[in-house]
Amino acid sequence: MARTDVNRSAILAHLGAHGPASRADLARSLSLSPALMTQLSKDLIADGLIRELAHQASQGGRPARMLGLVASAGRAVGVKVAADHLAFVEVGIDGSVGRTASEPFDAAANTMLAVLADRLRRFIAGGADTPLLGVGVGVPGDVDAQGTGIVNSTQLGWTNVPIGSTLRRELGLPVLVENNVNAVAMAERLYGLGRRHRNFLVVTIGTGVGAAIVIDGVIVRGTGGGAGEIGHIPVRDEGPLCSCGNRGCLETFISEDALVRIARERGVIGSDAPLAALRDAAAGGDAAAAAIFGEAGHLLGRTLAGLVHALDPEIIIVLGEGTTDWAHWSFGFEPAFRAALMPSRRGVAVAVESWQDDSWAQGAATLVLATPFDADGVAGDQGDLVRQRLVEQAAPAGDPS
Repeated sequence: MARTDVNRSAILAHLGAHGPASRADLARSLSLSPALMTQLSKDLIADGLIRELAHQASQGGRPARMLGLVASAGRAVGVKVAADHLAFVEVGIDGSVGRTASEPFDAAANTMLAVLADRLRRFIAGGADTPLLGVGVGVPGDVDAQGTGIVNSTQLGWTNVPIGSTLRRELGLPVLVENNVNAVAMAERLYGLGRRHRNFLVVTIGTGVGAAIVIDGVIVRGTGGGAGEIGHIPVRDEGPLCSCGNRGCLETFISEDALVRIARERGVIGSDAPLAALRDAAAGGDAAAAAIFGEAGHLLGRTLAGLVHALDPEIIIVLGEGTTDWAHWSFGFEPAFRAALMPSRRGVAVAVESWQDDSWAQGAATLVLATPFDADGVAGDQGDLVRQRLVEQAAPAGDPS
C-alpha cells in the first residue's frame, strides 16, 4: 500500500477517534509534514470525506481552521455473539451509532454458523447507503488472531470454530474477530476514558467476568489470545464447577448465574426467581440480598488488587451488565480493594460506566475502525482489506492510488 494511502486512512481514523482537529495538530500527531498534510486534507475534502469546521480559538496567532469527518463517508457493522442471542450495531466512521438490533440465537445448534451469517447478511442489507468497511465480531472466549478468527469458548461451548473464514466466505467482506472484552477495550481506547490513558484495565461483570489489559496503548492478547480471563482465577480451594472444568473460580461466585444460585440457596429469592428479584430485594432494603452483592464486590476487589500490583494501571474501567447493581457491589468492593493494595497503589482510579447490551457490538465494530492504527499488524490481512476499502473510498474517481 502506498504511503499516501496509509496517511489518508490515518487522518480519517484520527478524526474519528479524537474528534475535530486542525491541520497542524493532525500533522504533529501523525508525523506528517505541513505541506503533505495540506495536500492530503485538500484531497479528502474534495472527496467528501472530511469538511472544514469553525476556527479554533487563537492563542495569539492566526486562528486555525478545524477539520472534521463527514460521518456518511463509511460505516462498520459489529455483532456480539452470546449463547442465546446476537446483538448488532452499525456505526459511522466517526464511531457514532446508527442502528441496533437483537436476534435470538442458539450457540449450541449445529447450524449456528449458517444462522450467524444469515442474521448478519440481513442486518447489513438494511443499512445506510454508505460504503461498508468491514464486520467486527465479539465473542466471549479465546480468539487465535483477529484476522483468522478461530474461536474457543467455554461459554458458547465452541472448540476451534472458524468464525472468521466462514463469515468472510459468506459475506464477501473483511471480518475481524476478537474476544468481546478486548473489543470493548479498543472502543475505550479510541472513544472512551482510555483515550486519556496508556495503561489501563477494562473489567466486565455480568454473565461472565473478564478483563482486557492495555499496556502502553496496546491490548495484551497473550500467546493464544486468551489474556485477561480473570473469571477463571481460582479464589477458593473448593466451590461450584466452573464452565472451564475447574472449581473455585471467581466466576462461580460473582457472575449473574452465581448470584442467582447463591440467593436461591439462602432462600433470599424463590427457587425459580431471576436476578431481577434479587436486585429488587436489595433495592428494597433486604440486608441478605444486599450482602450477596457485597460479597461479590469483596471477591472482585481483592482480585483486582492483585492485578493492580502485577500490572500497575493508571485506571480500572468497570463495564458490563452487572454495573446496573454497582451501588450494591460497591459496599463490598471499595473497602476490600483499597485495603488489599500497597500504600503506593491505593490512589488508582476506578471508573464505573453505564452499560447497554449493544455496547458489546459497538466494541466489535470498533475493531474495523481501529485498523488504520494497527501498526503491529494485529488485524492481519483482514486489516489490510479494511484499509484498502477506506483508501478506495478516499481516492478521487479515476485515481488508481
